[in-house]
Amino acid sequence: MKLTTLTPLLALALCPALLHAADWPQWGGSNQRNMVSMEKNMPLDFSPGSKLGPKAAPAIAGRLRPGAEEVNKLSAEDIDMSTTKNCLWVAKLGSQTYGTPVIADGRIYVGTNNESPRNPKNLGDRGVMMVFEEKTGNFLWQMIVPKMGTGKVNDWEYLGICASPTIVGNRAYVPTNRCQIVCLDVEGFANGNDGPFTDEENFYAPTGADGNLAPIPLDNATDADIIWAYDMYKELGVFQHNATSGYPLIVGDKLFTVTCNGVDWTHQNIPAPTAPSFIMLDKNTGELLGEQSSIASERTLHCSWSSPIHVKVGDKDQIIFAAGDGWMYGLSMETEKNEDGLDIMKEYWRYDCNPPEYRKDENGEPRKYAEFDGPSENIATPVYYDGLVYIPIGQDPEHGEGLGMISAIDPTKEGDISGKAVWTFKGIERSISTPAIKDGLIYVGDYTGRVFCLDAKTGQEYWKFDTKGNIWSSPLLVDGKVYIGNAEGELFILAEGKELKELGTIEFPGPIMNNVVAANGVLYVTTHTHLYAFKEGGSPVAKN
Repeated sequence: MKLTTLTPLLALALCPALLHAADWPQWGGSNQRNMVSMEKNMPLDFSPGSKLGPKAAPAIAGRLRPGAEEVNKLSAEDIDMSTTKNCLWVAKLGSQTYGTPVIADGRIYVGTNNESPRNPKNLGDRGVMMVFEEKTGNFLWQMIVPKMGTGKVNDWEYLGICASPTIVGNRAYVPTNRCQIVCLDVEGFANGNDGPFTDEENFYAPTGADGNLAPIPLDNATDADIIWAYDMYKELGVFQHNATSGYPLIVGDKLFTVTCNGVDWTHQNIPAPTAPSFIMLDKNTGELLGEQSSIASERTLHCSWSSPIHVKVGDKDQIIFAAGDGWMYGLSMETEKNEDGLDIMKEYWRYDCNPPEYRKDENGEPRKYAEFDGPSENIATPVYYDGLVYIPIGQDPEHGEGLGMISAIDPTKEGDISGKAVWTFKGIERSISTPAIKDGLIYVGDYTGRVFCLDAKTGQEYWKFDTKGNIWSSPLLVDGKVYIGNAEGELFILAEGKELKELGTIEFPGPIMNNVVAANGVLYVTTHTHLYAFKEGGSPVAKN
């Protein structure tokens, strides 16, 4: 048979999937956070395989891990790749993984904990952000961060780093478990110790038994290169509740992020009511440029963990932040001085995401926060679609189920627009699931475990599907399919559209607490302990 060379144009015509292949460099894929991917040919029938049998596992688990080359060989140490289907590779993570992977320029980044240490010098409870090679799943480098040392009310045990970075160019911006925003070089130390920050050894040092830092010599092959770090706990007096979460937003040279300011262990007191819940930094230097007024902190119900979005409304740039007080705010990128001389971000509008009856009972008495019918904060990320902003309310999953609501609001309005939503839907219960919207339909899950399909313009319910397991993750819309996992380790695949159609369910050996991601022709699924790469017709790739 004669081989012929296709022109690039003809090759694209014959392989339309190439037209859609793209990175997924941040939470939600873009600054609007609408989790819709243009990838094609996503797998429907795939399997994560099974763990290695009792005879094989101990021999591998007992091996030492002296360096990156050994780690690469062991990155899928307890998965029998011969039992997988349409699986390219599997990477071992910690024991609790809440970060959703982001993919950029051949690398995959994910926040996890340190219960499967990659470096024997760094043992114990730590926050970790791991980086893998996209094609092979080989481990490249990591950022490993000690605990705050102020107790689990600030830095809950074994949660690790609960987010993954936002990638812009050759920089990765990630929140650490210590209430910091850190800018990293995506090359690690491969291109030297870049930037003004050169004290990585002390930054990564845990506190010893004597109360002093116990620096660990850097491993330039696997440690992260810090460009700058901004400590919200020290610089702003923030009282982080349990964990740092929320994915940084980059617009031009500005970085926007939540501070995770919240309540103390009693859940009744707000230790830092004047510290901001939301700030703006210079993305190049980490300098503080502005902050939201302290109103969200003064009335926070629990904590601010939601990620911000950027939209263009008319000729105005808006940064939209859903806060821990249960309100959503439309903010300007510009600031003005307040009476204390602080640079405060101007406010266009605010909206109470809770209806009045969730705030107060029939006698006008305030309802208690954690009760079933009480008010909720915002943990899900707002999404902008076709001129409207959508947000569901919810609480920390540890608080259980309760009344919820999703609102669609018009961001062109000004002032307090509470009660003036385009529509609201109360058929949903508490949710930490970010909506995904496509073709006039909005898909969203609630913590109870149901997935809803609503009309994006009216809020009319078309269908709901019960996964029978708590949902922490958000739906991904790709290739005509809706992918969403639950805490039982079940990945559900539904058809997009106004009619409910179940396409498949894939069982995984661990909870799925984060989002499915599609990038460059590959579907990524993360459990508490593993990151899987699936591809239609794919087979395991060779590891180093």
